[in-house]
Amino acid sequence: MSYDPADHYERLAENYDDTWGHRPEYVAWMNQLVFDKLRIQPSHRIADIGAGTGLFLRSLMERVTGDNPIVCIDPSRLMLEQLPDDPRLHPVCASAEAVATGEVELPYDRVDAIVIKETVHHFPEIPKTLGGLAERLAPGGRLLVVTLPPRLEYPLFTAALDRFAEHQPEPEFIADSMRDAGLDVTLDHHTYTVEVDAGHYAHLVARRWMSVLSTFDDEELAAGLDEMRSRNPAGELRFPDRFAFVLGRRV
Repeated sequence: MSYDPADHYERLAENYDDTWGHRPEYVAWMNQLVFDKLRIQPSHRIADIGAGTGLFLRSLMERVTGDNPIVCIDPSRLMLEQLPDDPRLHPVCASAEAVATGEVELPYDRVDAIVIKETVHHFPEIPKTLGGLAERLAPGGRLLVVTLPPRLEYPLFTAALDRFAEHQPEPEFIADSMRDAGLDVTLDHHTYTVEVDAGHYAHLVARRWMSVLSTFDDEELAAGLDEMRSRNPAGELRFPDRFAFVLGRRV
Protein backbone atom coordinates (compact mmCIF):
# COMPACT_ATOMS: atom_id res chain seq x y z
CA MET A 1 0.00 0.00 0.00
CA SER A 2 1.42 3.42 -0.98
CA TYR A 3 2.00 5.86 1.86
CA ASP A 4 2.23 9.65 1.93
CA PRO A 5 3.16 11.13 5.35
CA ALA A 6 1.44 14.40 4.48
CA ASP A 7 -1.85 12.62 3.76
CA HIS A 8 -1.56 10.68 7.01
CA TYR A 9 -1.31 13.79 9.16
CA GLU A 10 -3.87 15.76 7.17
CA ARG A 11 -6.36 12.98 7.88
CA LEU A 12 -5.59 12.93 11.62
CA ALA A 13 -5.20 16.68 12.12
CA GLU A 14 -8.58 17.59 13.58
CA ASN A 15 -8.51 14.89 16.27
CA TYR A 16 -4.76 14.32 16.54
CA ASP A 17 -4.42 15.35 20.18
CA ASP A 18 -7.18 12.92 21.17
CA THR A 19 -4.75 10.08 20.64
CA TRP A 20 -2.85 11.26 23.72
CA GLY A 21 -5.90 12.18 25.81
CA HIS A 22 -5.68 8.92 27.75
CA ARG A 23 -2.28 9.81 29.21
CA PRO A 24 -1.88 13.55 29.91
CA GLU A 25 0.88 12.67 32.38
CA TYR A 26 2.95 11.52 29.42
CA VAL A 27 2.55 14.87 27.67
CA ALA A 28 3.72 16.70 30.82
CA TRP A 29 6.62 14.24 31.22
CA MET A 30 7.79 14.74 27.62
CA ASN A 31 7.35 18.52 27.76
CA GLN A 32 9.58 18.75 30.82
CA LEU A 33 12.29 16.56 29.30
CA VAL A 34 12.38 18.67 26.13
CA PHE A 35 12.63 21.85 28.19
CA ASP A 36 15.40 20.43 30.38
CA LYS A 37 17.46 19.23 27.42
CA LEU A 38 17.23 22.52 25.54
CA ARG A 39 17.88 24.68 28.63
CA ILE A 40 15.55 27.36 27.35
CA GLN A 41 16.01 30.97 28.42
CA PRO A 42 13.42 33.76 27.94
CA SER A 43 15.44 35.39 25.16
CA HIS A 44 15.94 32.21 23.14
CA ARG A 45 14.75 31.86 19.57
CA ILE A 46 13.15 28.41 19.18
CA ALA A 47 12.04 26.34 16.19
CA ASP A 48 9.99 23.15 16.37
CA ILE A 49 10.34 20.96 13.26
CA GLY A 50 7.19 18.87 12.84
CA ALA A 51 5.36 20.94 15.44
CA GLY A 52 1.95 19.55 14.49
CA THR A 53 -0.69 20.83 16.89
CA GLY A 54 1.84 22.16 19.39
CA LEU A 55 1.06 19.45 21.92
CA PHE A 56 4.67 19.22 23.07
CA LEU A 57 5.37 22.95 23.23
CA ARG A 58 3.51 23.76 26.43
CA SER A 59 6.56 24.00 28.71
CA LEU A 60 8.50 26.01 26.11
CA MET A 61 5.64 28.49 25.63
CA GLU A 62 5.82 29.41 29.29
CA ARG A 63 9.35 30.77 28.73
CA VAL A 64 8.84 32.92 25.63
CA THR A 65 6.89 36.04 24.71
CA GLY A 66 5.25 37.40 21.59
CA ASP A 67 8.49 39.29 20.89
CA ASN A 68 10.33 36.03 20.15
CA PRO A 69 7.66 33.44 19.33
CA ILE A 70 8.35 29.75 18.81
CA VAL A 71 8.51 29.00 15.09
CA CYS A 72 6.17 26.02 14.53
CA ILE A 73 7.19 24.29 11.30
CA ASP A 74 5.08 21.56 9.75
CA PRO A 75 4.25 20.53 6.15
CA SER A 76 0.58 19.99 7.12
CA ARG A 77 -1.43 23.20 7.09
CA LEU A 78 -4.34 21.41 8.76
CA MET A 79 -2.12 20.37 11.66
CA LEU A 80 -0.90 23.94 12.10
CA GLU A 81 -4.48 25.17 12.12
CA GLN A 82 -4.95 23.23 15.37
CA LEU A 83 -2.25 25.27 17.13
CA PRO A 84 -3.46 27.44 20.01
CA ASP A 85 -4.25 31.00 18.93
CA ASP A 86 -1.34 32.48 20.83
CA PRO A 87 1.15 35.23 19.88
CA ARG A 88 3.93 33.10 21.31
CA LEU A 89 3.55 30.68 18.38
CA HIS A 90 4.48 31.50 14.78
CA PRO A 91 3.32 28.83 12.27
CA VAL A 92 5.31 28.13 9.11
CA CYS A 93 3.94 25.58 6.64
CA ALA A 94 7.08 23.94 5.26
CA SER A 95 9.12 20.77 5.28
CA ALA A 96 12.29 20.27 7.31
CA GLU A 97 14.22 20.02 4.06
CA ALA A 98 12.99 23.44 2.90
CA VAL A 99 14.11 24.98 6.18
CA ALA A 100 17.47 23.19 6.09
CA THR A 101 18.29 24.43 2.58
CA GLY A 102 17.13 27.98 3.26
CA GLU A 103 14.36 27.68 0.68
CA VAL A 104 11.92 28.85 3.36
CA GLU A 105 12.82 31.89 5.39
CA LEU A 106 12.27 31.94 9.14
CA PRO A 107 11.67 34.99 11.31
CA TYR A 108 15.21 34.50 12.69
CA ASP A 109 18.51 34.21 10.83
CA ARG A 110 19.80 31.96 13.59
CA VAL A 111 17.99 30.06 16.33
CA ASP A 112 19.09 29.05 19.81
CA ALA A 113 17.10 25.81 19.96
CA ILE A 114 15.60 23.36 17.48
CA VAL A 115 13.45 20.43 18.58
CA ILE A 116 12.51 17.53 16.27
CA LYS A 117 10.17 15.12 18.02
CA GLU A 118 9.31 11.83 16.29
CA THR A 119 9.71 13.39 12.86
CA VAL A 120 13.26 12.60 11.79
CA HIS A 121 12.24 9.24 10.27
CA HIS A 122 10.25 11.16 7.65
CA PHE A 123 13.37 12.98 6.37
CA PRO A 124 14.37 11.59 2.94
CA GLU A 125 18.05 12.42 3.57
CA ILE A 126 18.68 12.53 7.30
CA PRO A 127 22.39 13.55 7.32
CA LYS A 128 21.86 16.31 4.75
CA THR A 129 18.79 17.72 6.48
CA LEU A 130 20.29 17.62 9.96
CA GLY A 131 23.44 19.25 8.58
CA GLY A 132 21.41 22.09 7.10
CA LEU A 133 19.46 22.58 10.32
CA ALA A 134 22.69 22.60 12.34
CA GLU A 135 23.85 25.54 10.23
CA ARG A 136 20.79 27.48 11.38
CA LEU A 137 21.96 27.31 15.00
CA ALA A 138 23.49 30.30 16.74
CA PRO A 139 26.77 29.69 18.62
CA GLY A 140 25.92 27.57 21.65
CA GLY A 141 22.57 26.63 20.07
CA ARG A 142 21.06 23.21 20.67
CA LEU A 143 19.44 20.73 18.30
CA LEU A 144 17.35 18.03 19.99
CA VAL A 145 16.05 14.98 18.16
CA VAL A 146 13.56 12.84 20.08
CA THR A 147 13.00 9.53 18.35
CA LEU A 148 11.88 5.95 18.93
CA PRO A 149 14.27 3.02 18.55
CA PRO A 150 13.60 0.67 15.63
CA ARG A 151 12.41 -2.12 17.90
CA LEU A 152 9.33 -1.17 19.88
CA GLU A 153 7.76 -2.96 22.82
CA TYR A 154 4.27 -1.78 21.88
CA PRO A 155 1.37 -4.28 21.86
CA LEU A 156 1.01 -3.90 18.08
CA PHE A 157 0.59 -6.72 15.59
CA THR A 158 3.79 -8.37 14.40
CA ALA A 159 3.77 -7.07 10.83
CA ALA A 160 3.47 -3.47 12.05
CA LEU A 161 6.36 -3.87 14.50
CA ASP A 162 8.54 -5.41 11.79
CA ARG A 163 7.71 -2.74 9.23
CA PHE A 164 8.38 0.03 11.75
CA ALA A 165 11.77 -1.49 12.57
CA GLU A 166 12.63 -1.74 8.88
CA HIS A 167 12.24 1.97 8.23
CA GLN A 168 13.14 3.57 11.58
CA PRO A 169 16.69 5.00 11.78
CA GLU A 170 18.96 3.93 14.61
CA PRO A 171 19.57 6.67 17.19
CA GLU A 172 23.32 6.11 16.78
CA PHE A 173 23.01 6.95 13.07
CA ILE A 174 21.25 10.20 13.94
CA ALA A 175 23.96 11.01 16.50
CA ASP A 176 26.72 10.32 13.97
CA SER A 177 24.96 12.54 11.40
CA MET A 178 24.85 15.39 13.90
CA ARG A 179 28.53 14.92 14.77
CA ASP A 180 29.36 15.05 11.06
CA ALA A 181 27.54 18.39 11.02
CA GLY A 182 30.03 19.70 13.58
CA LEU A 183 27.87 19.42 16.70
CA ASP A 184 28.96 18.20 20.12
CA VAL A 185 26.53 15.29 20.64
CA THR A 186 25.16 13.29 23.54
CA LEU A 187 22.71 10.39 23.32
CA ASP A 188 20.60 9.05 26.15
CA HIS A 189 17.29 7.25 26.67
CA HIS A 190 14.22 7.84 28.79
CA THR A 191 11.29 5.47 29.31
CA TYR A 192 7.67 6.20 30.11
CA THR A 193 5.41 3.35 31.25
CA VAL A 194 2.11 3.48 29.36
CA GLU A 195 -1.07 2.23 30.99
CA VAL A 196 -4.05 2.17 28.64
CA ASP A 197 -7.26 0.21 28.16
CA ALA A 198 -6.86 -2.51 25.52
CA GLY A 199 -10.05 -1.44 23.76
CA HIS A 200 -8.92 2.18 23.55
CA TYR A 201 -5.54 1.13 22.23
CA ALA A 202 -7.19 -1.00 19.54
CA HIS A 203 -9.29 2.05 18.62
CA LEU A 204 -6.13 4.12 18.14
CA VAL A 205 -4.65 1.43 15.92
CA ALA A 206 -7.87 1.21 13.89
CA ARG A 207 -7.61 4.97 13.29
CA ARG A 208 -4.02 4.43 12.07
CA TRP A 209 -2.65 6.66 14.84
CA MET A 210 0.97 5.77 14.02
CA SER A 211 2.20 6.66 10.56
CA VAL A 212 3.41 3.10 9.92
CA LEU A 213 -0.21 1.90 10.21
CA SER A 214 -1.10 3.94 7.12
CA THR A 215 1.06 1.57 5.08
CA PHE A 216 -1.43 -1.28 5.68
CA ASP A 217 -4.66 -1.61 3.70
CA ASP A 218 -8.01 -2.19 5.42
CA GLU A 219 -7.83 -5.97 5.18
CA GLU A 220 -4.29 -6.14 6.55
CA LEU A 221 -5.17 -3.77 9.39
CA ALA A 222 -8.26 -5.82 10.31
CA ALA A 223 -6.13 -8.96 10.48
CA GLY A 224 -3.62 -7.15 12.64
CA LEU A 225 -6.34 -6.00 15.03
CA ASP A 226 -7.60 -9.57 15.32
CA GLU A 227 -4.07 -10.67 16.22
CA MET A 228 -3.85 -7.96 18.88
CA ARG A 229 -7.24 -8.86 20.40
CA SER A 230 -6.27 -12.52 20.59
CA ARG A 231 -3.23 -11.55 22.65
CA ASN A 232 -4.93 -8.89 24.78
CA PRO A 233 -8.69 -9.58 24.75
CA ALA A 234 -9.61 -7.04 27.46
CA GLY A 235 -8.35 -5.11 30.42
CA GLU A 236 -5.46 -2.72 30.82
CA LEU A 237 -2.24 -2.80 28.83
CA ARG A 238 1.04 -1.80 30.40
CA PHE A 239 4.17 -1.38 28.30
CA PRO A 240 7.34 0.76 28.07
CA ASP A 241 7.57 3.70 25.68
CA ARG A 242 11.32 4.21 25.27
CA PHE A 243 12.73 7.28 23.57
CA ALA A 244 16.19 8.26 22.41
CA PHE A 245 17.15 11.88 23.03
CA VAL A 246 19.93 12.95 20.67
CA LEU A 247 21.22 16.38 21.66
CA GLY A 248 23.69 18.35 19.61
CA ARG A 249 25.31 21.64 20.63
CA ARG A 250 27.00 24.06 18.29
CA VAL A 251 30.32 25.05 19.84
